[in-house]
Amino acid sequence: MARQLDEQIAGRFPVGQRLRVLDVGMGQGTQALRLARLGHHVTGVEQDATMIAVARDAVAREPEGIRERVRLVQGDGRDTGVHFLPGSFDVVLCHGVLMYVEEPDPLVAGLARVLAPGGLLSLLVRNGDALAMRPGLSGDWSSALAAFDTTAYRNRLGLDVRADRLAALTATLDGIAAPLHAWYGVRVFTDTAADGAALPDDLETLLTVEERAGRTDPYRGVAALLHLCGVRG
Repeated sequence: MARQLDEQIAGRFPVGQRLRVLDVGMGQGTQALRLARLGHHVTGVEQDATMIAVARDAVAREPEGIRERVRLVQGDGRDTGVHFLPGSFDVVLCHGVLMYVEEPDPLVAGLARVLAPGGLLSLLVRNGDALAMRPGLSGDWSSALAAFDTTAYRNRLGLDVRADRLAALTATLDGIAAPLHAWYGVRVFTDTAADGAALPDDLETLLTVEERAGRTDPYRGVAALLHLCGVRG
């Protein structure tokens, strides 16, 4: 997914421009640090105290020039209006967060509010149009049958969460003046891989196949995750 994000950034902004990036629900800060190393100024928001502590430790180990480009805020992603002024960021990321939010539209609207005109909004969500794929490929037929008519599911952590359908999120992005510009599938072929599975010897080939499938119909439509990129009008 990093390649997809970099592609969208390169297509929208001049080469070498240091962007103002907001990463909402940044987790351990992997993406935030990657972008800071590329020269961008990154603000990460994370609610979980353990996660933000890990992120702070990771930032502390970076060279001073990178540390100076990272700001970490402990808080709820739904409170962006409290922390930031409208139009404060060129790029806003919200990856792997919407599935935990019962009503995502206000959160997404808040993200668009802090996005500058022409800015990029990047969302990573569970694909509500393909919830039957994981149980179906695992031979859990009753769960696969039930998944056709819902956007609710239980994730690998045992939490009851929700997925988003492409059509519904497209309408949401239109409604907040950040219409969908591009979308990709993520984890087309690898979603059923066991947690902690050893990396294959031909990892580079696997990544190339996943990247190609994530851009190609009909494969991207049955991916476990969707990566949506909206552009603020």
